[in-house]
Amino acid sequence: MCGRFVQRQSLSAYLNELGEEQLPLPGWDETPLGRYNVAPSTAVHLLRTSTGGLVASPVRWGWSPAWAKGKMPPPINARVEKVAEGKFFRQIWPNRALVAADGWYEWVKDETDPKRKQPYFIQPREGSACFFAAIGKYPADGEQCDGDGFVIITADSKGGMVDIHDRRPIVLTPELAREWIDPDTTLHRAEQLMLHQGRPSDDFEWFKVGKAVGNVRNQGPELIEPVK
Repeated sequence: MCGRFVQRQSLSAYLNELGEEQLPLPGWDETPLGRYNVAPSTAVHLLRTSTGGLVASPVRWGWSPAWAKGKMPPPINARVEKVAEGKFFRQIWPNRALVAADGWYEWVKDETDPKRKQPYFIQPREGSACFFAAIGKYPADGEQCDGDGFVIITADSKGGMVDIHDRRPIVLTPELAREWIDPDTTLHRAEQLMLHQGRPSDDFEWFKVGKAVGNVRNQGPELIEPVK
């Protein structure tokens, strides 16, 4: 699924890996974001394109259409199998963005005691950044409003990763990530990217981490250190 993730590097580091030398916003240079426990409903820096080119702006993680408000908490993820065709995300399906991250957390239930869960951290084997495919409604003038938000698109897990969780975020290579947010990319091509071009499970590694990550107030690099 993807209910917590890590944004520890600077925005410029993510942009360099993406292959973009442009700094979208003044002030976001070499300062590490330092977020080791990004939680739903918080503002997350997204990379996307606008009429002025590439931009990065904080957007609330979670979105639902106006007609669904009050019926359920805003979803934080969208299933790749339904996102392009279903009515729930129809309004924001054309509005593609990227979440630059270093990895994400999942929790595995203890077989002997379902109330106990062991957190795992999942990251690319070679230590590169993750670029999660996302869609959303974004601030028009830089100021958040009630209707803004985004969701991360997820797919079925495969290989050994399915033992950690049956869903995973769609992670794109830098080349395909640039194509994903390119305004010239057609909706049909975008659908093919998310359905068939996400990085495979074999590209990732995962290991147990401490249970302190379960508290959203806990932050810091110790959260992604492996434990026995």
